[in-house]
Amino acid sequence: MAIKVKSPTDSATKWEARARVASDDYSREAAASGEEWLTKTQAAKPNYVSGISAAGIGERFAGGVRKAGSAKFVRKITEVGGSRYAPGISSGKPDYQGGVEPFLSTLAGLTLPPRKMRGDPGNLSRVDAANKALHAKRLALLGAGGGA
Repeated sequence: MAIKVKSPTDSATKWEARARVASDDYSREAAASGEEWLTKTQAAKPNYVSGISAAGIGERFAGGVRKAGSAKFVRKITEVGGSRYAPGISSGKPDYQGGVEPFLSTLAGLTLPPRKMRGDPGNLSRVDAANKALHAKRLALLGAGGGA
């Protein structure tokens, strides 16, 4: 005996109607779940490693992108992204500031080798010093070693 299911249209209509009025529930429950998210996400490290190294993962990723297609990408940007962009930027300002501060401080604390004549390969030592310092800071912040 076949399983009786709703049509995709009826299912989507019901989903939209119920989800549209759930904004307050979402905000309240999501805000209260921070510690649970942290604990469970950290515990999921082995699953993450398995997932990103599973056989054929690259092909599955590419297939998902192909399935979604460029039309959906553009539709979601034009219908949703534009109206959320400015509020998202405002909301993200403290995160940006906190994220960039350690790197700007690292650069401000560097003493670079003297600048040489334009085109002199010795100028690359300045780039190399900044690159090494920023990479070490990134690894330190991630807890992956590499010094401060």
